[in-house]
Amino acid sequence: MNEETHDIVIVGCGMAGLAAALRATELGKSVCVLEKSPEKHRGGHTRFTESFRIPTAEIDLDVEFDVDDYSASDFYLDIMKVTNYRADEDRAERVANRSAETFEWLTGHGIDWEYQAPHSGYTAGRVWLHGEDFVDELVGILDDRDATIHYKTEAREIVRDDTGVVTGVEARVDGVLTRFTGEAVVLAAGDYGSSTEKRTRYYGPGYGNMKVRGSRYNTGEAVEATVDVGAKTDGEWGDAHMAIIDTGSPDVEGGITRIDGYQYGVIVNHDGERFVDEGEDSRAQTYAKFGRRIFEQPYHEAFIVVDSTVVDEVAHMGPSRPITGDSIRSLAQRLDIENVDATVETIEAFNAACDPGEFDPNRLDGNRTTGIDPRKSNWALPLDDPPYTGYPVTGGMTFGFGGVAISPDAEVLDTRDEPIPRLYAAGNSTGGLFYNNYPGGTGLTNAAVYGKIAAETAVRDIES
Repeated sequence: MNEETHDIVIVGCGMAGLAAALRATELGKSVCVLEKSPEKHRGGHTRFTESFRIPTAEIDLDVEFDVDDYSASDFYLDIMKVTNYRADEDRAERVANRSAETFEWLTGHGIDWEYQAPHSGYTAGRVWLHGEDFVDELVGILDDRDATIHYKTEAREIVRDDTGVVTGVEARVDGVLTRFTGEAVVLAAGDYGSSTEKRTRYYGPGYGNMKVRGSRYNTGEAVEATVDVGAKTDGEWGDAHMAIIDTGSPDVEGGITRIDGYQYGVIVNHDGERFVDEGEDSRAQTYAKFGRRIFEQPYHEAFIVVDSTVVDEVAHMGPSRPITGDSIRSLAQRLDIENVDATVETIEAFNAACDPGEFDPNRLDGNRTTGIDPRKSNWALPLDDPPYTGYPVTGGMTFGFGGVAISPDAEVLDTRDEPIPRLYAAGNSTGGLFYNNYPGGTGLTNAAVYGKIAAETAVRDIES
């Protein structure tokens, strides 16, 4: 068996692993990063991301944000509210309170951001980025610091000695078994949602056919290896971030093919029925759970319908072309909705239930329906201004909500809730933060904050 020795061994080359590696080298430790993918596909789901949620009110940089008064308290409350207050409070508080300093830390290393949100309707502070370039920038910094990155390297076993201390990782490097020995190991290998078998196991029949928005390599073996050495599992394994995406999206690694602005129109299925409150909240608070509701409809498909009043508020990022019609009937026929008559009746009933005041796409405007179920709580405008536009949509797998349990200091916990010595985890390999829903942009922030914390805790323990 081949062997290598470093101070810290990190499994995964996405945001969590790169943040851990960056902080560990900053603290003077030698680092080895194990990346399952080939070099040209490195970065995990981070490669396909575009946003990073931050408390803009607390950023000490001379920049302008689209939402400039979003605080760490707002961030914390968003996490708690969208998860029905099931999120681990200490974890949520740490993500919210450390996100500003983590953003400034990354910015201090020369990371470029796009500060202005490209779409309307956001109520949270964010910065925007190009995922692939972001990964390249971080890897470039690590290359300058002589960090070692192994590609085509699949972690298969966490090594734990007779005293219970984790001492390394066994992995296949382009098929060859290699042991990477270190004084600490950080699990940052992403989730399990790119595995058709695990989607079927955890979400149910049919989910093996769900399109995967991110990396094909996030299939969960490193998480399973961590559980095999005694790690406790945490979080909602039967749920996930499943976004609303174009039905024409690729089966895997489609990236940003979302359709935003659905909250200003209606969503119907092939039976011509509405099945969600499209205006329940801002897009960032609903798109990750509505995707699952859409996937559960007949043929795993539904249709966003808008009229000319709000069509300019729709951001269509998918590969398919929008479909238009001069009437709801003609649009439904062109969309190949099975029950055209029911669709027309649903839209007529919706229109009759609307009595709107002033429309404001940038806040919860209080325009709601009366007398229909489900109601629409905001932006309820009648669809009566042709031409009409329709967008076929489905649910797209982003990442699963289950993972290993960690302490607020990123220590991996065993089934007695005790830290496993010298084993740490960050990012989507961990559970306990997201339940039922997901506040947009938080995944990348969580990965960065906890990747940095994992490195700091590991170095603390090594030097103690």
